[in-house]
Amino acid sequence: MTRPALIGDIGGTNARFALVTPDTFEPHDILSLPCADYPNLVDAIEDYLARVGHATERAPREACLAFACPVHDDWVKMTNNAWAFSKTAVQQSLNLDLFKIINDFTAQALGVPHVAEHDLVAVGGGSAQAHSIRLVIGPGTGLGVAGVFPGQHAWIPLPTEGGHVTFAPTDEQEQNLLRYFHSRYGRVSVERILCGQGLLDLYCAHASLLGVTPRFQSPAEVTSGAAEGDAIAVDSVQRFLKILGDVCGDAALTIGARGGVYLCGGILPRLLDWLPDSRFRTAFADKGRMSAYNADIPIWVVTAPWTGLLGAAEALHNEEVE
Repeated sequence: MTRPALIGDIGGTNARFALVTPDTFEPHDILSLPCADYPNLVDAIEDYLARVGHATERAPREACLAFACPVHDDWVKMTNNAWAFSKTAVQQSLNLDLFKIINDFTAQALGVPHVAEHDLVAVGGGSAQAHSIRLVIGPGTGLGVAGVFPGQHAWIPLPTEGGHVTFAPTDEQEQNLLRYFHSRYGRVSVERILCGQGLLDLYCAHASLLGVTPRFQSPAEVTSGAAEGDAIAVDSVQRFLKILGDVCGDAALTIGARGGVYLCGGILPRLLDWLPDSRFRTAFADKGRMSAYNADIPIWVVTAPWTGLLGAAEALHNEEVE
């Protein structure tokens, strides 16, 4: 019987593991394990395999894992938890013939072409061009930005650090917001605003500019407050989406994303009801002489829960991914 391969998407808090078999691309036996429950990666993997009944005779001989941290060197150290490991040592410990480690947003980008249509929510119109670059952008703990291109034989990921470009205000209110953020952080990247903590900071900035004491203490409280009609929280969510539209539009121009824009991450699915009446799509297209170019690019919010696992499955035997 064919052995399954191990795939995983590991963040600062949870490690999501699954198995995939050569005859099907669909991940199965998906489990999410708290990283804090395990002293290291190997222990977590061994417990996962024991739970799904693949710890001994049919243990995987191939694996591809995505991590929310730099993965270029043999030594990998997680940014937001205590795990650190040598790729070579892990491969030997698990007796793997093939072991790939990729960045988590590379996995998001590679997963997007495999997301089912029912897990995509369109934001406005536009028409995708075949055989063109797709932009994948995701505000969550940070702001991930990547591209993915349909190569002759496989999907080719285009990793970037686009979340760290400089924030560029487009009106007087954003000039005031920039001064607020600059006074606290120095240089202000777009990631400083377009992430979970950034939404909270944006709310605190709005409150400060109005001379009001903030009521909310977390991003979730801000979105809940906006849903309940708190005026400052509403303005903060609306401004967040407008700035996101600006940034997505700039990124689409930069990489020529005529294949469409895919919004990933944990924040946007929670703001779906806000998007249609927000300035997101207007800001995305408001690019002067290039406005018509951007206006015709389609945009989707990705609501699939396991996009990173789909990307890890794609990367496993994708020769374009080292």
